Order: sequence, then structure tokens, then C-alpha cells
Amino acid sequence: MRTNVVLNDELVNEAFRYSRAIATKRELIEVALKEYVDNRKRKNIKELRGNIQFRENYDYKAMRK
Repeated sequence: MRTNVVLNDELVNEAFRYSRAIATKRELIEVALKEYVDNRKRKNIKELRGNIQFRENYDYKAMRK
């Protein structure tokens, strides 16, 4: 879909500083939209309360090593 938008130049430049591999504004906007959608798809951690059950012998400290 082709569209024209006015972007905040300072915000765009800051986004380019955080994204090393991105070369064009089009690519920057595409990555930003993908990240936005991915973030919205993730379940709120509060919604998961009580739905996750760990094995009785699960040792979370062992995974830290």
C-alpha cells in the first residue's frame, strides 16, 4: 500500500541510531510496524497468572549457571 506521511525528523534520526542494519526510511517503518504488531500479540503477563504450572522437581536456580 502506498501512502504519504509526514514524519518527525528527530524521531526518525533517533530510530536510525538504534537500528544499525536499516538503511532506508521504508525499511525502518516496516521494522517498526512488525515490532508494534508483535508486541500487541504478546499476552499480558498478568493474564497468564495461574495458567503456568512447573514440575515439582523444577530447579530454576540450576538454569542460572
